Amino acid sequence: MAPDECPALGGKGYNMGNYSHFDDSGRPMMVDVGGKERTVRRAVAECFVELPEAVYKALCEGEVAKGDPVRVAELGGIMGAKRTPDLIPLCHSINLEAVRVRCELAQRRLRIECEASARDATGVEMEALVGATVAALVFYDMCKALDKGMVIKEARLLEKSGGRSGHWKSESEKNYEENA
Repeated sequence: MAPDECPALGGKGYNMGNYSHFDDSGRPMMVDVGGKERTVRRAVAECFVELPEAVYKALCEGEVAKGDPVRVAELGGIMGAKRTPDLIPLCHSINLEAVRVRCELAQRRLRIECEASARDATGVEMEALVGATVAALVFYDMCKALDKGMVIKEARLLEKSGGRSGHWKSESEKNYEENA
């Protein structure tokens, strides 16, 4: 599809007939989840930060001038997950029960994983994704004086459970578990 044919890129426009997040007149709205049952929801997301040599070396030697960027990133990711509805326009405010952010060094990449859970009427996928990406941004901020060439990439949902759609796991996670 050519860009001029894609509604999201300025093409012909969306047919505003039957979208869940728009009313009959085409105005955005939050979906009413008031009648939905509150169930246990869980989601896991990840992203990576590619580390230039200067950042990798400073990190491994504990020489980052601002302090421990990994622990600050983990804390920032938790805070980011808690602020998801402030960042994502039509995202519901939910009562998060737990958020865990873990960073691990894998070669010259920092892998960031965020797990979020709640007992609510809507899922926590966005909270997990926001937590992982905010952690990456915090890490970047802590290390940018060393080298601004860090690359944040591959933010994605790994797994989610709960709610009407049930359990979902990314194909790459399924393949990883089968080959482990």
